[in-house]
Amino acid sequence: MTTVFKALSDDTRRQILKLLANGDMTAKEISENFTISKPAISKHLDILKEARLVTGERTGMYVTYSLNASVLQTTLGVFLEFFDTNKLKGKEENENETI
Repeated sequence: MTTVFKALSDDTRRQILKLLANGDMTAKEISENFTISKPAISKHLDILKEARLVTGERTGMYVTYSLNASVLQTTLGVFLEFFDTNKLKGKEENENETI
């Protein structure tokens, strides 16, 4: 989960994910949407791949990147469980019973 949140902490990486939500793209196609260098985009893509938020498939000379939304959904689901007020309320009630 930490790797995913590290990847999401950067605005450029979030923009890349937003682009990929619209469909698969090559690194070149992704880089055309930014003013930063292609090596910088590659580094961002590496971080997203490490977090398993994107996958890359080599086709000839190009790598096509795809969004892996299931990892994002799972991570956010687990994160939201920390704030589930029903679970917290039940825990507080159990703690009060022992007082």
